[in-house]
Amino acid sequence: MSGYSRFARRAVVPLSILVLWQFLASHGYINRRFSSSPYDVALSLWSLASSGQLQKHLGVSLWRALLGLGFGSLAALVAGAVAGLSKIGEDALDSTIQALRTLPFLGLVPLFILWFGLGETSRVLLVAMGSFFPIYLNVFKGIRGVDERLIELARGYKLGRWQLLRDVVLPAALPSALIGFRYAIGVSWLSLVVAEQINSSSGLGWLIVQANELAQTSVIITALAIYAVIGVLADAIVRLIEMRALRWQRAFKGA
Repeated sequence: MSGYSRFARRAVVPLSILVLWQFLASHGYINRRFSSSPYDVALSLWSLASSGQLQKHLGVSLWRALLGLGFGSLAALVAGAVAGLSKIGEDALDSTIQALRTLPFLGLVPLFILWFGLGETSRVLLVAMGSFFPIYLNVFKGIRGVDERLIELARGYKLGRWQLLRDVVLPAALPSALIGFRYAIGVSWLSLVVAEQINSSSGLGWLIVQANELAQTSVIITALAIYAVIGVLADAIVRLIEMRALRWQRAFKGA
């Protein structure tokens, strides 16, 4: 199956939704004041881009998301490796991390403001915290899911600890870790929406808040659409990395 035909199949449902949405809005079945229309969203996108607001707020949001995702991913990889490779590490870290994972995210916002202030630090750390848990859980699961027979075979060949990690544990745990990273990208965007409403003056989240106060539905939907598009593109990049990094893996890809 060619790449063009697969892209066409993937585009059928989104395009059908847009056409139906525009049809309902144009014929009065949908109140354009409350739900806008694809045409209104396109006009809003053009207006924001031509005025330079889109580039400004998008750049700020991307910087916050990448910084938070980077910190969260690094911390999750270290914690997941420590807990996954060592029973002592698991006993020391896992129960605490699981307890933190169950805390309501919105309930932590006031504490982050008190601890880290109203500046960029609290916003970036909220994103980092949101992206931490999916990666940690999947790294831990990936390491603990390595077939014990592979470990025994490697030890039988007298592989050192570093060789064992590099040649056996890492390749076996990589698929699960990449799935965790895909989840973390989505969660980081959700966290960013919340983070950018903390006394912010820039970013897509702030743009949504301002548009809500001014009843600019088309701007709200435009910002949400940008979130969605960037999320899909980021997920596609990770899937491409998966295809490259896991070329050795033979798995069912659908009939």
